[in-house]
Amino acid sequence: MFRNKTFNRRKILIVFTVILLILSILVGRLVYLMIFCSEYYGQKAEDLHERERDIKAARGKIIDSTGTVLATNRTVCTISVIHSQLKEPEEVIRVLSKELEMEEETVRKRVEKVSSIERVKSNVDKEVGDRIRGYGLAGVKVDEDYKRYYPYGTLASRVLGFTGGDNQGIIGLEVMYEDYLKGSSGKILTLTDARGVEIENAGERRQEPVDGYNLHISLDYNIQMYCEQAAKKVMEAKSADGVSVIVMKPDNGEILAMVNVPEFDLNDPFTLIQTETAESAQTSEAEETAAEPEGTKTEEKKSAEQKKQDLLNQMWRNPCINDTYEPGSVFKTITTAASFEEGVVSLNDHFFCPGYKMVEDRRIHCHKRTGHGSEDFTQGIMNSCNPVFIELGLRLGVDNVYKYFEQFGLLSRTGIDLPGEASTIMHDKKNVGPVELATISFGQSFQVTPIQLATTVSSLINGGNRITPHFGVSVKDDQGKLIETLQYDVKEGIVSESTSETLRSVLEKVVSEGSGKRAYIEGFSIGGKTATSQTLPRSANKYISSFLGFAPADDPQVLALLIINNPQGIYYGGTIAAPVVKEIFSNILPYLGIEKQAAPKQEDSKEDSEEN
Repeated sequence: MFRNKTFNRRKILIVFTVILLILSILVGRLVYLMIFCSEYYGQKAEDLHERERDIKAARGKIIDSTGTVLATNRTVCTISVIHSQLKEPEEVIRVLSKELEMEEETVRKRVEKVSSIERVKSNVDKEVGDRIRGYGLAGVKVDEDYKRYYPYGTLASRVLGFTGGDNQGIIGLEVMYEDYLKGSSGKILTLTDARGVEIENAGERRQEPVDGYNLHISLDYNIQMYCEQAAKKVMEAKSADGVSVIVMKPDNGEILAMVNVPEFDLNDPFTLIQTETAESAQTSEAEETAAEPEGTKTEEKKSAEQKKQDLLNQMWRNPCINDTYEPGSVFKTITTAASFEEGVVSLNDHFFCPGYKMVEDRRIHCHKRTGHGSEDFTQGIMNSCNPVFIELGLRLGVDNVYKYFEQFGLLSRTGIDLPGEASTIMHDKKNVGPVELATISFGQSFQVTPIQLATTVSSLINGGNRITPHFGVSVKDDQGKLIETLQYDVKEGIVSESTSETLRSVLEKVVSEGSGKRAYIEGFSIGGKTATSQTLPRSANKYISSFLGFAPADDPQVLALLIINNPQGIYYGGTIAAPVVKEIFSNILPYLGIEKQAAPKQEDSKEDSEEN
């Protein structure tokens, strides 16, 4: 009996001790959580009851060399609903449908969707957002943010680029300098109860956004406008498919203008610029989704949407950097530089042009079928004589031609600060025979981008420094504080100074006395080269007319390349492209402060400016 009582007391004691130990552990754990972890779990609890909404940062501006703002922001609103806070959903649906001009069914789906927060519409005009806010509807949130705005609409559309619905750059400088321009979004944090309803008088916490930096570029609004006006004028006069213009500083690569007409509206970039193209896309979509078996309509609708997207992608392309073409006779400047540098020709060398030159079993014609007769090299380039340049190509040989193409930077991309630059399309060296070498020498049977051609010629006439074409100059904050000066590669000595000087001299004679005479401006010394090339397939009889000019000829401060795609009627570069560059130079040379000087008087030339 005694032993049983003792055993029971021990058992009770053990149980009591275990219970006490467990309670001690629990109390200790509770003390630990309440005292040592209170801040952590308090934050966790607060996070569970916080609702988060983004505040967009103001995107940095794009500002031209004159201080003109080319891309900025407009205040817009994002309209959202919080399902748990709605008190009068039918009234909310009615008001939002009316003010946002949306289908009631669309609004209803978003209002009735059970979610923490549902966006109804973004990029809403501030006036509309203010009206909606004025209704005082429970559960409706009106947050202000930013939408990209381009004050000059179509100006330099393919250069500036545009942003999407999330304010992120899509093409052009907008995407190339995204990291500088975008800034950092902020947040609005509000407290809610367990049901998700905002707690009155709890206030809200804000994490302020950080605005993006401003991008300062070399493009000049006034020069861009001069060039656009001249390009539109010749495009209409010649019923051309398009006209492109590049104006740059040959000494440092800064681009003052880049035009591709027709341009598109940066404030409405998803609308096709040509009505007939838009109608074609819409008709195609309608045709492919009607009168067809039900099972195929979805795929056909996707196909129609893809076709429209393809048209938009084509509209957004920048022909100056994304597309290649046969440069024609402008390329003779590069053959000339290589020949001078290698010493295979001098200004006094004489040639004879019967109107063609036999290369192996091929008769390759000059643009003047009756021939130029006897001529020295200076006359040969003034006349843009194909047989002269075929001879230079053969003298150089394949190895030297490719050596200088590499040395001049022609076979690499320029590194321009725009996306999607295309590469030069050149024959594989091992496949180049005498005929291919002959056609390459006067600018046919291969393709380059306009920016590559303008950059290479700039580098040959500026004393021999291969420059990098660019728009970006510096990055600053909104107070004008310099954040970064943008730097670009320069490769020195791609040709000698003497070769560069001689090249400038002969190209000046092309304008003052030769095939480029329609670009001559009295009182200004201008160098340049005309070109007319045929597109593929040759049977289509479509041509590209172009002219490259620079001034002053002895100390180039500005270079312009103009390209007319598929002009109707007369299509010779010297006849229709050179006068357009003359018009551009007549405006921009005085604007740039380039003064008139004693230029050689233009001499009458019997030579027509019809060249390949």
